[in-house]
Amino acid sequence: MELSPNQVRLMMLRVADAIIEAEPMLSQADRDLGDGDHGLGMKRGMEAVKAQLEPMEPSSIEQVFVTTGTAMMTSMGGASGAIFGTVFRAGGKALTGRDAFASEGLALLLEAALEGVMKRGGAKPGDKTMIDAVAPAAAKARESITLPLPAALTAVAAAAEAGKEASKAMIAQFGRAKTLGEACIGFPDAGACSVVIMLNTMRDYANV
Repeated sequence: MELSPNQVRLMMLRVADAIIEAEPMLSQADRDLGDGDHGLGMKRGMEAVKAQLEPMEPSSIEQVFVTTGTAMMTSMGGASGAIFGTVFRAGGKALTGRDAFASEGLALLLEAALEGVMKRGGAKPGDKTMIDAVAPAAAKARESITLPLPAALTAVAAAAEAGKEASKAMIAQFGRAKTLGEACIGFPDAGACSVVIMLNTMRDYANV
């Protein structure tokens, strides 16, 4: 199974709606560890994504993801805008020239996203950031390139969920949560929660 550029556009519109709907949960996850603005920032970013993608007639997979990242980066501001903008801009550029999205493309997208975010923000796995969901997802995507896309996305979403759950036991090394020390144990990183929602939504779209 492969997705056309327009199917990827429709999938990302579904992702945008899921994040917008999850704003209260994401805001609470951020309040538990930080200043509580993650959900509202993500909602603002995804409203900008919808404004860009709804009228689009995409000619490539890259165009959809890069447009998504650019819309998030320019509308959200702050660390989350830079990080999630980088996810989709770096991921999209790794798919240059592809006119269909399949399991290998998923691996390239997530690997480039991980590399881009680690380079931009300086965080690494274990620092209690969204990387703790992206890194296992990228590794699982690489393992799953021979699987059909629905099966690969199912495995990748489960890996991201496990990473998010593992982040509960970590002590934050970045952001406002860093000041909490051991008090942040027991709560997942809000950015990791966003990653899980995105990948779960992509999985559900591909598995219809």
